[in-house]
Amino acid sequence: MSKNLVIVESPAKAKTIEGYLGKDFTVRSSYGHVRDLPKDGLAVDVSNGFKPAYEVSPDKRQLVNELKKMAKEAQEVWLATDDDREGEAISWHLKEALGLRENTKRIVFREITKNAILNAIGQPRSIDLNLVNAQQARRVLDRLVGYELSPVLWRKIKGGSTGLSAGRVQSVALRLVVDREREIDAHQSKSSFKVTAQFVVEGGKILNAELPKNFATVEEARGFLQLCVGAEFTIKNLETKPAKKSPAPPFTTSTLQQEASRKMSYAVDRTMKLAQSLYEAGKISYMRTDSTNLSQEAIGKAKAEIETEFGPNYVQTRQYKTKNESAQEAHEAIRPTNFNDRDAGSNRDEKRLYELIWKRAIASQMADAQLERTTATISIRFGNGTTQTVQASSLDDSPFAMPVAAPSAPGSYPNELVAQGEVIKFDGFLRVYLESKDDEDEESKGMLPPLRIGQTLDLGQMKATEKFSRPQPRYAEASLVKKLEEMGIGRPSTYAPTISTIINRGYVVKSDRAGQERAFRELLLTQNQVSEKAGKEMFGSEKAKLFPTNTGMVVNDFLVEYFPDIVDFKFTANVEKDFDEIANGRRDWQQMLEGFYNPFHRNVEEVQGSDGVSFKTGARELGLHPASGKKVSARLGRYGAYVQIGESTDEEKPQYANLRSDQLIETISLQEALDLFALPREVGFFEDKPMVIGIGKFGPYVRHDDKYVSLTKEDDPYSMGAERAIELIQQKRAESVSDTLGEFEGKPVTTGKGRFGPYVKFEDKYISLPKGEQLGGITLDRAIELIQQKRQAEANKYIKEFPENPNVKVVNGMYGPYLAVGKRNVRIPKETDPATLTLEQCLALAGEPAEGAEKKAPAKKTATAKKAAPAKKAPAKKK
Repeated sequence: MSKNLVIVESPAKAKTIEGYLGKDFTVRSSYGHVRDLPKDGLAVDVSNGFKPAYEVSPDKRQLVNELKKMAKEAQEVWLATDDDREGEAISWHLKEALGLRENTKRIVFREITKNAILNAIGQPRSIDLNLVNAQQARRVLDRLVGYELSPVLWRKIKGGSTGLSAGRVQSVALRLVVDREREIDAHQSKSSFKVTAQFVVEGGKILNAELPKNFATVEEARGFLQLCVGAEFTIKNLETKPAKKSPAPPFTTSTLQQEASRKMSYAVDRTMKLAQSLYEAGKISYMRTDSTNLSQEAIGKAKAEIETEFGPNYVQTRQYKTKNESAQEAHEAIRPTNFNDRDAGSNRDEKRLYELIWKRAIASQMADAQLERTTATISIRFGNGTTQTVQASSLDDSPFAMPVAAPSAPGSYPNELVAQGEVIKFDGFLRVYLESKDDEDEESKGMLPPLRIGQTLDLGQMKATEKFSRPQPRYAEASLVKKLEEMGIGRPSTYAPTISTIINRGYVVKSDRAGQERAFRELLLTQNQVSEKAGKEMFGSEKAKLFPTNTGMVVNDFLVEYFPDIVDFKFTANVEKDFDEIANGRRDWQQMLEGFYNPFHRNVEEVQGSDGVSFKTGARELGLHPASGKKVSARLGRYGAYVQIGESTDEEKPQYANLRSDQLIETISLQEALDLFALPREVGFFEDKPMVIGIGKFGPYVRHDDKYVSLTKEDDPYSMGAERAIELIQQKRAESVSDTLGEFEGKPVTTGKGRFGPYVKFEDKYISLPKGEQLGGITLDRAIELIQQKRQAEANKYIKEFPENPNVKVVNGMYGPYLAVGKRNVRIPKETDPATLTLEQCLALAGEPAEGAEKKAPAKKTATAKKAAPAKKAPAKKK
């Protein structure tokens, strides 16, 4: 055993770090947390200073025992978990679980390089209990909220289920999504008319210009274009100003998540997993940070790379200051550990993320881009010679509106157009990187053609196009992270799990939605003639946006009504500040919890004990059925939102239909609700048998001859006709027809296409074709090759079996070896060689009693449990 034992969080780091430290050091991984609050029960003693009852996780017991043994044999133990509050807490839990001494050495580093590791070893410290307590306070508070609030939702929301839950940060994130949805629904779109013009100048070049503001009505726009018939257009003024663009700071956790979402469409949790892999491979600095700071060493390395790659005139070093008051400036922004490495990562996604990080960090130390912006003012001399602009009294409330008077008064119209252009004189950081924005509506302005003051312009065409005001966009993952950060809610490590939680709970869906069609009007002036036409455009299409579900809206409304503090933005942000105060040693964590818990618990008890609190799950009456006169209502049930026609009586039962995934209880119309009862519907006959379209457990289908064919995402079950239904039936038949390729071992080899794609069939086994291979290209030789590969994979599936206990197997899985114990899968610690495991070791890893050992009797019920248990009925007396 080495003299020194170093414990890190991740196994991916261990081998690299061990190579840096040499033979006197053994590096082992804790695989994250080794202790936590148990999943069952509150596990917090609220009457004794909120003392948490931590326990070693069942799947970590063997690992903890191994680490204990190694710690006893080592002369020195070094705790090298991540340099944040959670990492500090993991070190503390390791100290407690392994029984280490109080002054156990704690080392931190923010990049996995030889210098960083050796520097850390040379500067050990003790565990920072302030950081530990800040993390404990967060963990305990979130357990208190979830444990006490979730059962209230189960009991008080009619139709709810035990799947409902609430959490401190997730509930605020849900509220943001719900509030935005309602803002969009309440938005009343207003139209205005944007005027643009194209002029033909010397050399046949085009000069694009526009009116600075929009007209409120079509009459005003028409009047303006009519006045421009025969008008004279002249360059009144040319103004050229120097300008510059500065680079964005290097990435924090939040900005990396946002930019990876915008530029590469990565989900937040996907970005964090990729960044974690790059960090553990030693390619980037630590990826959980809210600091934009770079060390002087990093700035020096970036400067050297810029000078080598682009030249000294591209260098402009900067030290950014984070706007977030609670950011830890001693930490660094996310950056490459070696700026010479232009490429890193073990797969395409990692490589793309690394390139993004490299470019952003390098650009932050590059020179500003130098621009030249030119504005040309074009004077209009209307056909009657009027050039004076008069402020009129006609005002529209629209932000796009323009003060104008009646169309017959030329002097009441604006008489100037504006053309703008931009020239890059020196590209600077733009040579490498330009930050994306959530709203990319602004068009980039190109260079203007050569112009001079007094120059007369020839009008090619002028258009007045109807534009519509838009509500705020729905949140994408990136923009929701940005909003949470702006409001001071959550911290870098919480954004990804928060968004994943509200999606996994079914409160929010991440979805694409097709746009809607609408008409718009356009007026065109060309060759001294004004014409009008109607056009059509699509609007409101959504890509990977967050939509609240009916369940999410009901849960949110319940919390807003009965637990306003939990979903109050300022309250939640102040809790984060309390955690910062604890981390800085300026506040006691138990006192902070007491100040939060006492009023919260009283609120829970009041709501829990009130018979008057029973939430109606968003139930809404939509009107009466036009034929029967029965009430039509929409509501939320245990299995989702539905529409109900009629009331339940002894004589008659109501009719039910489920809402579609894109329909909400509070916005569905009576007609949309009635349309849901149109299924199943018969759409015609094929081969003398009816075709019926309906919706089942696996989505919409067409049924024909007792066979079901799934509709595609593009097919609308409510409007699809017989022709499309026949097409789907025939397509399904073609896919299901088997082709015989020949024989192998005296048995037929066939191909076909099923629910999971094309396959080769041999005996009773279906072998899926590898991605990219088509049925048409499969030969008998290739099919035999796939059959043999399948056999080989199955032969290698089990690393070890135990004849004395066939329920236990050591399995070679897709993501590595694991134990199959009955119906359970159990992870094997990476330090353990799966081939050497004995049956007893397998049972121990699974927490099962050894062979021949008696199973423990179930624990006796506590007094509380006995009280809660239903009383058994006495047996009926015999007559």
